[in-house]
Amino acid sequence: MKAMGPIPAGYAPSEEGSLAIADNPVEALVEGAGGTPLFVYDRQRIGQQIARFKATTPDNVSLHYAVKANPYPPLLTWLSKHVDGFDLASGGELLALEEAGGLVCPVSFAGPGKGDWELELAMEHGVTINLESETEAKRALAIAERLGVTPKLAIRVNPPFALRGAGMKMGGLASQFGVDAERVPALARHIVDAGAEWRGLHFYAGSQVLRAESVIEAQTATIDLAVSIGRQSGLPIPHLNLGGGFGIPYASGEEPLDVERVGIALRETLLAAPDVLQDARYAIELGRWLVGEAGVYLTRVVDMKKSGGRTFAITDGGLQHILAATGNFGQTLRRNYPIANASRFTLQASQELTLTGCLCTPLDLLGDEVMMPETRVGDLIAIFCAGAYGKTASPAGFLSQPEAREVLV
Repeated sequence: MKAMGPIPAGYAPSEEGSLAIADNPVEALVEGAGGTPLFVYDRQRIGQQIARFKATTPDNVSLHYAVKANPYPPLLTWLSKHVDGFDLASGGELLALEEAGGLVCPVSFAGPGKGDWELELAMEHGVTINLESETEAKRALAIAERLGVTPKLAIRVNPPFALRGAGMKMGGLASQFGVDAERVPALARHIVDAGAEWRGLHFYAGSQVLRAESVIEAQTATIDLAVSIGRQSGLPIPHLNLGGGFGIPYASGEEPLDVERVGIALRETLLAAPDVLQDARYAIELGRWLVGEAGVYLTRVVDMKKSGGRTFAITDGGLQHILAATGNFGQTLRRNYPIANASRFTLQASQELTLTGCLCTPLDLLGDEVMMPETRVGDLIAIFCAGAYGKTASPAGFLSQPEAREVLV
């Protein structure tokens, strides 16, 4: 038997004993969506995360949603009424946000290798572009001159420090992300001299952090570095994106991030910030922490078999929809996500199962030797923490399987 991650708090059974999501029994959700596999996103849970963030974070810190975490259009439409802004990683995300009506909020665009068409699209929509290199700055200024517009330009900084404990580090090393800190002051002066609207600095040092002290340390270092850049450049910092990196527990033994502690520390740090930041507005961009635990992936058991003394439950879903749950999305060691038999949610675990998808590859492993209630063909399996980096972070075209459905409840 191998451990599973913790099911997020608050999930409860229906009157019939199956899993309920936002008070809806899973079978009813599946029927309403037209079948499985199905991603279900609970807007009430997302709203609770938003309220929790705003209750503990200083008033001059905006909450931005990182669209890359989950670009489901109805989710973007709903979020546009509840967050302060959006952060993009591609022109495609900008188009999706426009279609969803999300351009009513402030929007910024980061990511290496932006195409000219993406830079042009961002300028046409008044989006702040977080420059990743001097070359990108040159291209952006040339495009702005051709269009006859004043571009909104910020600089993404490649900081000399890492975010300790990050599942994916994006700072403290040579990187395709951002401009090395020592080169930022000169670039900032250049884009201001060229007539651009100076929008400040963007940082993103890592993701999936569960230790409050690591986030606090990185935020403090970020503010110190921003002060240094401001003084060296002689420019004000109108906006400072502190990045994100807030994680959620996926595996056994992981504990939730203490965001209240992070908020208290940030409040104290900003109160003590020097004059160069006195007029700055701040933002924290979050994706996984906002929507990850609000998502459940439902897949139905289509076959049961025994092999080599083990019992296998084979489902109609798999890594083509939820790659991260199979351990193939950057994990060094594969660990089981939180999983449940959604049809028999109230029953005690009594059977060791290996859960797989239906793909013709041994990589399609959803649950490795996990304890479940007695499971039968036709049962629904729930994989939790599926609200971020699920459908669009998976190889949907692999083996030409049907797409997963999605629903916001």
